Amino acid sequence: MDRLDHLEHLDKHLVDELAQVARETVRDELREQTRRQRRRAALYAGSGAAALYAGAALALALGLGLATGLPDWAAALITAAVLAAVAYALRAAARPSRGHREASPAHGSATDGRGVPYPPMPSTPPTTGQAPTGPHDHR
Repeated sequence: MDRLDHLEHLDKHLVDELAQVARETVRDELREQTRRQRRRAALYAGSGAAALYAGAALALALGLGLATGLPDWAAALITAAVLAAVAYALRAAARPSRGHREASPAHGSATDGRGVPYPPMPSTPPTTGQAPTGPHDHR
């Protein structure tokens, strides 16, 4: 009987040790994945900042190029208008068109372009309960 009690203690100790090893392995793997994701996020942030400065330099070059033949204020105004048009075009490309109805996955209802749900339109106009009194009415 003493021998079986000793084995039971060893089994519990072995299970605890295996659980500890598994926890440490998972923890180490998650740390490594987090480290890689942080590095990737930092690289994306750096590329975004570089793209922002490149866009600013391009806008400056456009303004300076226009300033050779126009007054400075006109060149700056044209550059601002070009940038506003690009921003508007990018915004319009990011949003669905107003006439386009999207099905909402949660409710199956249609939405306007901004994701606000609205009920479907009836196929026939609603009736008021009165009989028609048009020229073709044969009472």
